[in-house]
Amino acid sequence: MTLTSPTSLSGVLTGSVNGPGASAASSTVDTRGLAALRNTASRDPEAAIKETAKQFETLFMQQLLKGMREAQATMSSGMMENSGTKLGTEMLDSEYAKQMSGAPGGLADVIARQLERQMGTSLPAAATQPGAKPSGVKPTSEPAPVSSLPTSGSARQIDFVQRHTDAARAAEAQTGIPAGYMVAQAAHESGWGQREIRNADGSNSFNVFGIKAGAGWTGPVAEVTTTEYVNGAARKVTAKFRAYDSYEASFNDYARMMKASPRYGQVMASASAGTVTAAGFAQGLQRAGYATDPAYADKLTRVINTTLRLQRVMTT
Repeated sequence: MTLTSPTSLSGVLTGSVNGPGASAASSTVDTRGLAALRNTASRDPEAAIKETAKQFETLFMQQLLKGMREAQATMSSGMMENSGTKLGTEMLDSEYAKQMSGAPGGLADVIARQLERQMGTSLPAAATQPGAKPSGVKPTSEPAPVSSLPTSGSARQIDFVQRHTDAARAAEAQTGIPAGYMVAQAAHESGWGQREIRNADGSNSFNVFGIKAGAGWTGPVAEVTTTEYVNGAARKVTAKFRAYDSYEASFNDYARMMKASPRYGQVMASASAGTVTAAGFAQGLQRAGYATDPAYADKLTRVINTTLRLQRVMTT
C-alpha cells in the first residue's frame, strides 16, 4: 500500500484523510481525534504514528464496507432503503471498522512502518530485547530501576546513540568494528539504557555490554540475576559482572576482549578487512558463543539497522 508522502507527522495529522466519497461517519473518525493526535505528536511521536496508522486503516475498512453495502443495494434495487436506514448502516459500519482495525500484523502496522520510514524515526520492537549469555561469557542483567526515562522511545534511542558515539569511535580505532555496530550492541544488551547493570548500592556499573567477571577479572563486580538459555530453555541465574567507572571504560574493555579472545577471531578478521556487515557481525558473535539466545543474531541485526538509521538522521 502506498500512502500520500507526508514529510512530517504534522503533515499527516493536518492533512485530510477523507476522500471524495467519505461518509459523515468516516469524517467523524478524522475530526474527533485530530486535536488529540496533534497533542500526542508533540509529546510522543511514536504513539501518534501508531494512532494515525490505525485511523487510516479504520477509514479504509469503512470505505470497503461502504462499497460492499452499495453493491448490495444496487443488486436489490435499493428496496427498503431510506435516509434513516442509511445513517444507521453507516454508523454500524463505522463501529465494525474500528473493531477490525489495529490488530497486530494488520494494515495499520504496514502504514506505521511506511510513516516511520518517511519520518526517519523508528518504533521499538522485540529487537531491543537483550539476549542471554552462557556462563563465563557475558550474560545480560535483569531490568533495574531507572529514573527519569524519556517517554518517547525514539528520543531515548537518539539520546543513547549520542551518549555513546564518541566512546564507540575510540573502540572502532582499536578494533575496526564500526562504531554504529558497537553502539547497537550496547543498546541491545542494555535495552537502550533501561536495563543497565546496577551495583549493590544501586549505582551504575556502566557495563553496557553485559560482560561477565571471570576468574581473570580483578576489578570491581556487580552481582545480579540474569537469564540464560540452556538447551533452548530460559532459566534465572545469579552471576557476577564487571563494573567500570565510566561508559568509556566499558567500551575500551569490550575492545580489548574482542581483540584478545580467539573465539572472536573471525569477527575481527572481517572488521580488519573492512568487509563486516551488520548481519555478518551479529551472526559471527552468535557463532562465537557471545549469546545463548537462538534468535540473538536476528535481534541484534535489527537493532544495528535501527542505530545506523538514527545516525543518518542525526547527521542530516
